[in-house]
Amino acid sequence: MREKLNFYIDGKWVAPAKPRTHDVINPANEEPCGRISLGSGEDVNKAVAAAKRAFETWSQTSIDERKAYLDKIIAIYQRRLPEMAETISMEMGAPMPLATSSQAPAGLGYLMDARKQLDEFPFEYMYNGSHRILREPIGVVGMITPWNWPQNQVCAKVGPALAAGCTMVLKPSELAPLDAILFAEIIDEAGLPPGVFNLVNGDGPGVGAALSAHPDVDMMSFTGSTRAGTSVMQNCAAGIKRVALELGGKSPNIILDDADLPKAVARGMMHMANNTGQSCNAPSRMLAPKAKYEEVVAIAAETAKSIKVQAPEDAEKGAIGPLANANQFQKVQGLIQKGIDEGARLAAGGVGRPDGFNRGYYVKPTVFADVNNTMTIAREEIFGPVLCVIPYDTEEEAIRIANDTPYGLSAYVQGSQDRARAVARKLRAGNVHINGGFGGMGTPFGGYKQSGLGREGGKFGLEEFLEVKAAVGWGE
Repeated sequence: MREKLNFYIDGKWVAPAKPRTHDVINPANEEPCGRISLGSGEDVNKAVAAAKRAFETWSQTSIDERKAYLDKIIAIYQRRLPEMAETISMEMGAPMPLATSSQAPAGLGYLMDARKQLDEFPFEYMYNGSHRILREPIGVVGMITPWNWPQNQVCAKVGPALAAGCTMVLKPSELAPLDAILFAEIIDEAGLPPGVFNLVNGDGPGVGAALSAHPDVDMMSFTGSTRAGTSVMQNCAAGIKRVALELGGKSPNIILDDADLPKAVARGMMHMANNTGQSCNAPSRMLAPKAKYEEVVAIAAETAKSIKVQAPEDAEKGAIGPLANANQFQKVQGLIQKGIDEGARLAAGGVGRPDGFNRGYYVKPTVFADVNNTMTIAREEIFGPVLCVIPYDTEEEAIRIANDTPYGLSAYVQGSQDRARAVARKLRAGNVHINGGFGGMGTPFGGYKQSGLGREGGKFGLEEFLEVKAAVGWGE
């Protein structure tokens, strides 16, 4: 078991102000795999003070200096990539093929994207003849990241913040913190100046609230549930902090009547189940034309039944592992039962663990048919491999149902390209994927409505961490 009881503050590993330990549970066997400390407001104060001191000099570094540091971080991350993948798999249950091909490399991709921006981004330029626009770092950034794609979210924040010239304090999820500690070791090895990056482990009430309310934190960047994001915004309001939020989703996947059904439906179900359904942009509501509804349900159900559920360390490519923690397991089981109780037809899966598992947070890939958009399973983010298939009569009705959600993170459309493009224009979502299209790291990611504020990735992600200064009368 890994014991990591210290925090990374001001370039050193330091003991918490008030020792309080927390076991990290391996979701595959429900046994402790690590132990960390949970911090307090006193630890947050030390970390923020270090970040504030460091900002005075880090904010004045040249672009070339920041490039050099990011190059070092990227090189060390690449060397420790296998260790990062194994750590993520152990603490949150990602199958090793997924951890190796996607989970760990996602963080590396965001770091490389941030480094690329330093070659391209216009930090200064002339405007309207004699004025100069200066893009300057916003200051000390508080960061709170989740357990489902842990390094993806850590690096989507840290990479552009470093590139912008900000300093930061990171609170990763206490349910999957070991990868963030490994990332702090990478930062330390790269020789980043003390105080630029700080890490304090803890829970929401003990560390998250103290960080978001701290008067010396200039911005909060949060990824997690909409409920928790609301709390972060409330804590930031008194200080008029900038807030960037990447929150939940209940993404529609519209199957048009001219789509290649076997390909489109199977692709939608497999995407839904990826990472055991624990992705905020998962296409969890499949909208199917009534004339082809039963065919769509049958394909989705057969695809779900073909998905293998396996232990992370032994998993084949395409298999899914356990849900990440006990609370998530209970939530998903409860929502599957809720779907049954509210009258949805169970086409595949259901409550309980899959055959062959009597421990671990494993769930059955599940498909519900005869779902209407008012049911709980169609409204709430389940965050498990559970697909709802909803019928529609016309394209206009499909668009209306797709947009009838408080969320607006992602949407999916599958059918002839021209029709799919026309539908995409009418969907209220930050990302619309047409016929299986996916963006690279520079593609802006973020949502409409209660799915969040701001964007991650590319120049859009870098802009989140910058202030705009107009130097009027600068001269030619």
